Parts: sequence; C-alpha cells; structure tokens
Amino acid sequence: MPINAAAKLSRKLFAKDIPELPTRNGFGDGLLLLGAKNEKVVVLCADLTESTRVDAFKKAFPERFVQMGVSEQSLAAIAAGMALAGKIPFIASYACFSPGRNWEQIRTTIALPETNVKIAGAHSGVSVGPDGATHQMTEDIALMRVLPNMTVLVPCDAIETRKATVAAGEMHGPVYIRFAREKSPVFTTEKSPFAIGKANILRTGNDVAIIACGPLVYEALLAARDLAKMGVEATVINNASVKPMDEVTILAAAKRCKAVVTVEEAQAAGGMGSAVCELLASEFPCPVERIGLQDVFGQSGTPRELLEHYRLTAPWIVKAAQRVIKMKR
Repeated sequence: MPINAAAKLSRKLFAKDIPELPTRNGFGDGLLLLGAKNEKVVVLCADLTESTRVDAFKKAFPERFVQMGVSEQSLAAIAAGMALAGKIPFIASYACFSPGRNWEQIRTTIALPETNVKIAGAHSGVSVGPDGATHQMTEDIALMRVLPNMTVLVPCDAIETRKATVAAGEMHGPVYIRFAREKSPVFTTEKSPFAIGKANILRTGNDVAIIACGPLVYEALLAARDLAKMGVEATVINNASVKPMDEVTILAAAKRCKAVVTVEEAQAAGGMGSAVCELLASEFPCPVERIGLQDVFGQSGTPRELLEHYRLTAPWIVKAAQRVIKMKR
C-alpha cells in the first residue's frame, strides 16, 4: 500500500538529495517563535548555548536568557522557581546531564509539583558519535516517562522538533523534549500533523506495524520500502508523543497487523517500545520485536557506524519484521 497521503510527507522521501538537518535546529527555531509570541518564555542553559541551539534566542531576547554554567541541578530548581513566578522556562543541556545529572531535582521540583518547566535533552542517542558512552544518553526516555505528570516528546526531524517545541511551550505542565546532534533527513512538511498525544500513520499495510520515534522513523520508512519489495506491507507509525501515547492508533494498528516492531535510538528496556508492550500486554497481546540498545552502553565511532553496530537501521528493522510475521503465523 502507498505512503499515507494524510501524513503529507515530502515528495522526495527517498531521494538521494533529501535535505538533512539536526533535530536540535528545530528546537532553536521553536524557541524563537515562542519568544516572539509570549514574553513569559525564558531560557536557561548549562554552558552549552550554541550546541543546544539556544544562541539565537539569547541574541533575540537577552533579557530573558540566563546562563547557569555547569550546574544542572540549579538549572532545574531555579527554573521551577521561575515557573512558580509565572514564567515559562525552557532548560537546555545535553541529555546525559539533564535529565542524567539532575533527575532528582527534576523529580522533586518540576514533576511532583507540576511546575511549568520544559526540559530539552540535546545530543541524545548513540549518534553523538565520537563523544563516546558517557555522552551518549540512551536511558533518558525510560527515566522521564516513569515520572508522574511528565510529558515526553521524541520528534522525528527538524520540522517536527520545531512543532513539538512550540506545542510544549503552549501547554501547561512539565515536558521533556528529546533531540539529536547529528544531521538526519527532513521528511515531514509544514503541513504534516503534530499534536501532543497523537501518533501519525505515515504508511499503511496489514502485515506488520512498525512503531518508531525520533530520527529512526526515517529508517522505519526505508525498512517498509524494502519489505514492500519482498511482498510485505507495513504500517509505519511516527510515535513522537511517547507520553501521553496515542493508544487508540497503536492498538488499531496492532489488531490489524497482529505483529509489531518498535524502533528507537534508546535503551529497549523502559523506553518507547516498553510503553507499547505494556499497552499490548493488557489490551491485545501479539508478537513484538524491540529495536533499540539491548542492555549495553554506547562507544566511540561515527554516527552511522554506531547505528549499524547497534542494529538500529533499516536492514535490522526488516529482519525484526520478518521474525514477528513468522511468529504470528
């Protein structure tokens, strides 16, 4: 079956010259839009202004920018105080430091009292590359989705990251937005839908449902294309809203296909795939394969080498799809 027209993907979805941008660029663009619309939006950064793409906000609204230095615990706690004073704070750092280093402060001062703080986790996943295991944050989805009151967003490309950032700023309550350093294909468009709590079906098929989040959504689409050449039709779902998750859309796809593959650049344990499995275990048990890091840390290498090494790319998604289809039969 064809790409779902309702998803309004780029016509050059599989072109060799498809544009590529880091998803972090979309975060910076979203902050500028929010800053221009609402003077209550403020940004706090932990000494990583350019890397997290908050430098444009700093230049445009210097009176609403606070450089915290290397103090991620203070970053969270001070932002919580600003939120209680009526501001809409975004805190930006690498995901390995926020929420990695300040999770307790996020839990106690942001999630528990539901303060209106937005947490930006940059440089997530193994595609950080040569920075190595210490900076390759793969546990953050699990860390953040377990927190009560926390919304968790993992957008798929730069355009969707901008939309997710704006949506986070316009809702009330704690939000975690995860994005990456490495360039990745920009395959959604300005008209592609995005809403917190809603998954988007990018392709329809009846043999297997591939549910993905983050830049690996593109790998899921590549896998579906390759599966189609083998006579296997896959549904591909962009599950950017990890929490709250669109249970209706995911359950409908699972019931139609009766076989599921989840895909994320994160630990398979506790991440987006685990959320899907928890849903299916209670509502519709069926064969599931989870593409993600399998209880291992990252290591140094080029982004592409690492994605291949940890079996996160299209060929491995194809193999996982073949396994779950065999299981359901």
